[in-house]
Amino acid sequence: MPRSSTHPDSTARAAGRKKDPQIDEAVLRATLELLEEVGYAGTSISQVSSRVGVYRPAIYRRWPSKQHLVAEAVASALGHEPTPDTGDLRADLLTGVGTLVDAFTATNVSRVLPALVADLAQQPDLREQFLASVFRTRRASTARRLRAAAERGEIRPDFDMEFVLDALAAPVYYRALFGHGPVTPALTEQSVDLVLTSLERH
Repeated sequence: MPRSSTHPDSTARAAGRKKDPQIDEAVLRATLELLEEVGYAGTSISQVSSRVGVYRPAIYRRWPSKQHLVAEAVASALGHEPTPDTGDLRADLLTGVGTLVDAFTATNVSRVLPALVADLAQQPDLREQFLASVFRTRRASTARRLRAAAERGEIRPDFDMEFVLDALAAPVYYRALFGHGPVTPALTEQSVDLVLTSLERH
């Protein structure tokens, strides 16, 4: 008798099949494109699968919902290790915060963010995924540069790290969420310079 495609052996092979990084990248890229074209509400797993040319189950094996997919797509646009280590703290912070400005101005991420934040509030597992993939990794990158600068004597060592990390990025996120002012490189400089002034050694 011919073996059914749903035979346990074939199911086990499918479940154990390794993910293809190229498919992951293509799906994330297609998701960002669709977010740009039709917005958060208009984007669907079906549209993404059609654009990439893969079956929907292949996407659902990687991301359990549209919200999880969008969260990772936004994470890929924002970057995970934004702040370099060149030994020049101001330049490094400008680069790090500047990646937010670039993402919000070069893509549709700023328009997606309010709806995504609303979903994060309703889904604890999605919120944890986003915090782990975007929030904590970006902050850890910047925190390492601040600690290194303190060790070099470039800034005072007695500062509240969590507050400083908030202060660096908050103006950019605030404007991206509410749209009441432009998100520009000038905003990056204002944020970084204000924080650095507060960190000057006395």
